[in-house]
Amino acid sequence: MTEQADYSLLDQPEVLSFIFFPRKDVTEAPANASDHLIPVDKDVSISCRFYVHSQRAPSFIYFHGNGEVVSDYDHIAPIYNQLGINLFVADYRGYGASRGRPTFSSMIADATVIFKAFVDILDENHYKNDIFVMGRSLGSAPAIEIVYHHQEQLKGLVIESGFASIINLLLYLGLPTESLGLKDIEFPNLTKMRTITIPTLIIHGEYDSLIPPTEGKALFENAASRNKNLVIIPDAEHNDIMLVGMERYFKAIKEFIFV
Repeated sequence: MTEQADYSLLDQPEVLSFIFFPRKDVTEAPANASDHLIPVDKDVSISCRFYVHSQRAPSFIYFHGNGEVVSDYDHIAPIYNQLGINLFVADYRGYGASRGRPTFSSMIADATVIFKAFVDILDENHYKNDIFVMGRSLGSAPAIEIVYHHQEQLKGLVIESGFASIINLLLYLGLPTESLGLKDIEFPNLTKMRTITIPTLIIHGEYDSLIPPTEGKALFENAASRNKNLVIIPDAEHNDIMLVGMERYFKAIKEFIFV
């Protein structure tokens, strides 16, 4: 394993304002869910919500997109539960009930802390330890980070609308990367994917204009796993991928987990 990468250049305010859109929406957990505050730093905890199907079901730890919070999944989690999956959704600093402010460095550092806390929750409550990691959009980075360090504890990785190159992502967003000294910086999603050998599923929208499908294809092509699949959802954009391709989207997840 390599040493922890230095993401300080990405923590510039000009960059963070393009990437993170924290919302403080906080709701009560639905009947089948529980809220968890996971300490990650002094006076900083991350809000997470665990939507439970059963103790014997496989569990997903899920990192959402940049403008979302855990409560947005109150209406999506039941679909995962219907498939027989427990869903544990994590916020970032400054999102939902979480304290602090989001940065690239903290997002990556917090990911493994959250994962270890989630494993403890499963162990303490006698859940079956079939764990999958999933990341959507921005959440692809912490998801890949967890698998990079802990794949021996995991059954699989799912990436939806993820990015391979941080520079490409910032350029797509219209950020002047060269003037901010970011021309040659490498956010090592691709490097990490080349070490990931557990089963991998990549899902991407055909017409995603925020993170084009070439990014998902690059993640797929660089994944070291022999058991990997790329699913392109026809006619789907970045934020309507589940709505446009719901049947195909969840069919791919179900087959990935249970077939």
